[in-house]
Amino acid sequence: MPRPMASPPVPDVLPDVLGPGLRIVFCGSAAGAVSARVGAYYAGPGNRFWRTLHRVGLTPRLLAPAEFRTVPEYGIGLTDLCKTESGADSGLSREADDAAALAAKIARLRPAVLAFNGKRAAGVFLDVASIDYGEQPRRIGETAIHVLPSTSGAARRWWDETFWRRVADAARGE
Repeated sequence: MPRPMASPPVPDVLPDVLGPGLRIVFCGSAAGAVSARVGAYYAGPGNRFWRTLHRVGLTPRLLAPAEFRTVPEYGIGLTDLCKTESGADSGLSREADDAAALAAKIARLRPAVLAFNGKRAAGVFLDVASIDYGEQPRRIGETAIHVLPSTSGAARRWWDETFWRRVADAARGE
């Protein structure tokens, strides 16, 4: 009787942009629909991620989404809690989230800060039903965890750049 063939692994929608020496790693829930289609982080026209990084001083100039692979030059890393699905948070399956893989990446890389771009990924990762913006009491080794208002255009009514300024200061050791 033939053995059933194992399913091939599902490829990541967007590759991690991680490596040694990072000051801060940004983690979203998953690639948005536009980001998945064009193959670049935070590429939706209403997303303010790249503008915010520049405004809070984490990048010396405004980067375009297509330049996402260059962020380690600025001490920044990018990943998502769900690497195999894309779209709005409301359409993601909880089974595709991989909190253990994220924890292992952060424990290995030891950035100063893990910053969640929005509450959904942070809540899943920290296994809490409700979470506030700002620095969290839990750490991964020496890595501080921050929850930030989402840069997604769909989350405009909760936008507050104050938390992004604070995390930029923390990443710089200020």
